[in-house]
Formats: sequence, structure tokens, C-alpha cells
Amino acid sequence: MVEKLQKDMIEAMKNHEKERLTVIRMVKAAMAQERIDHKKEENDELLIDVVNKQIKMRKDSITEFEKGGRQDLVEKTQAEIDVLMNYLPEQLSHEEVLKIIDEIFSEVNPTGPKDMGKVMGPAQAKLKGRADMKEVSSIIREKLQ
Repeated sequence: MVEKLQKDMIEAMKNHEKERLTVIRMVKAAMAQERIDHKKEENDELLIDVVNKQIKMRKDSITEFEKGGRQDLVEKTQAEIDVLMNYLPEQLSHEEVLKIIDEIFSEVNPTGPKDMGKVMGPAQAKLKGRADMKEVSSIIREKLQ
């Protein structure tokens, strides 16, 4: 994945894809910052973490832009999310996510909302980067009720 990011950056430069190049450079800068701040090794796991954070920030921005009636910014930010999605593993469908959560529930046997952490730990290990963790969290919370 990290190699793909580098190749895509070079390709975007050659093809004069300004927006795509800007997003890729932001990801690379964020990865470098994480590497320096937290002494992490540059690998696919770090790339997935950084891309997930970038996507989350942009989704929050889209919500605010929609409140402000700025459709032009919504479209621009959505285009950035589309570029970022290329650097995540294949996303699981809603049904696949539910199946994995059901498996975790059968292993952990939670008794109520206080067991949220017991379920989220394994869920994060199995689903991180492959599903929207906000959605996973709300599914688990709903099942625990």
C-alpha cells in the first residue's frame, strides 16, 4: 500500500492531477508526522490509520459544509474522500460486518452495555480499516441494549 501511494504520487505529478496530488501529499505528510510524533514505523498499518483519520476529518467537514449550504465544498471534500478510499483495504458489506460482530458476541458473551469495551476490542482488531468503526460501534451499542 505504501508503495502504491508513492507510485500514485508520481503518476499524479506526471498527469498534472492537482487535486489528487494534494491529497496524496497530505497523507504522506500526516504519515511522516505520526512517524516522528509516535516513533512508528512507516508501513501499511500506519497508512491505514492515517487514511482513516483523514477520511473521518473530511466526513465531519462535509457535515458542517452541508449545514452551511456549501455544496461546492461538499463535492470537493467528497472527491478527496474518494481518493483516500483507494488506500484502504476492500471495505466489507454491512452483512459481513454484522456476521463478524455476531461471531464476536458468541465468543465474548456480553451481558449489557457495560461490556462495550469487551466487544469493541476484538471488533477493532478484526474490522479496522475494513469497515467504518463509527458504524461498527453503533451496531454493537444497539445489540447490547
